[in-house]
Amino acid sequence: MASRVVMPKLSDTMEEGRILRWLKKEGDPVETGQALAEVETDKATVEMEAYTSGIVRKLVASEGQTVKIGHQIAVIGTADEDISALLPAPSSAAPAIEIAASPNPPAVAPAPRQADPVASSAEAGGGHHLKASPLALRMAAESGVALAGVRGTGPQGRIIKRDIEAALAGVAPSAPSSADASRSRSLLMAAGRDTAPESEDIALSPIRRTIAKRLVQSKGPVPHFYLTIDVAMDRVWDAYKALRDQKSSISINDIVIKATALALRQHPDINASFAGDHVKQFTHVHIGMAVALDDGLITPVLRDADLKPLEEISEETRVLADRARARKLQPSEYTGATFSISNLGMMGIEEFSAIINPPEAAILAVGSVRQVPVVVDGQVRAGYRMKATLSVDHRVADGASGARFMQTLKRFLEHPLLMA
Repeated sequence: MASRVVMPKLSDTMEEGRILRWLKKEGDPVETGQALAEVETDKATVEMEAYTSGIVRKLVASEGQTVKIGHQIAVIGTADEDISALLPAPSSAAPAIEIAASPNPPAVAPAPRQADPVASSAEAGGGHHLKASPLALRMAAESGVALAGVRGTGPQGRIIKRDIEAALAGVAPSAPSSADASRSRSLLMAAGRDTAPESEDIALSPIRRTIAKRLVQSKGPVPHFYLTIDVAMDRVWDAYKALRDQKSSISINDIVIKATALALRQHPDINASFAGDHVKQFTHVHIGMAVALDDGLITPVLRDADLKPLEEISEETRVLADRARARKLQPSEYTGATFSISNLGMMGIEEFSAIINPPEAAILAVGSVRQVPVVVDGQVRAGYRMKATLSVDHRVADGASGARFMQTLKRFLEHPLLMA
């Protein structure tokens, strides 16, 4: 018997999913448990499995379409049965929050609608579909730029305004500097084409929507306070250089994770969360490590980090970060953190404050290790220093509790042999 396929809930916070690629086309057989489509959730890209066997009779949603949980995306049935009763009426089709043209359009794609302002497609020679924003399409038409020769630098390779400007300037498209933008604008003005709008709207990806929603839930309701320490990292730096000389992959971030996990073991009041009428203190130390993505960030979880040696922490963080950037994390790999670390030191940021990721009670923001003049025994010499800032939920802990945790963390980092 034919059945509707709906967008499933593939993560704990998922409200909608974007179909990146259908793995089965209309007319293909499919078995229960087989991968039916690749879906981008608010956390990762996952394979959606079929929950019934049969023939893929109809793909209701197209590649690139974002569909809310529970809304129909396909029909699976037998080859000869009537499925007309299972197809959505034109007015009740799966609502498209975002439509983007796909390089590999599905067997059945919905006709373009005037109400889809997010992205449009243009067809090049040979029937190949290109993704381009409406503004880019208009600029290309006005300037005579052939879209087939333009490389898109927008989300998922979409051609956007700066790519057309770069094509007009005769340079390879890249993220523009202010000077580049000024020169491109001058070219357009000289050609009498300065009629384009000053901006274009870029649709939020599922992960960016979730970040926006969760951070509002955090920064508003959660009463943050912040504690910053300046850590002498000379011994950690020496250890890092020695490990690097031995071709070890252990990084300073790995050492910070280990020190933080050991400090949390000694201060369970920080390894906690607010639960309405009580505070929950965790017996395990699961560290969420923020990993930057093109359109946001995600925090894969290093479980029982206080019990793992540095070599294991190094390998696991590398694997998790790679899987996060490839959008291949499983829900069990990005849920259940008891504390998070955000490290922007590798980007040259000396100091910053991070926003708590609910329901966790705290997050550590780690800056760069800098060589600076320091005073030791009345003498000025070069030394390595790192600033770290703890953001704490004041409903869970107070300033003294946070300060004691930071003192312990500082002691571990300034005397790394204590972590052995």
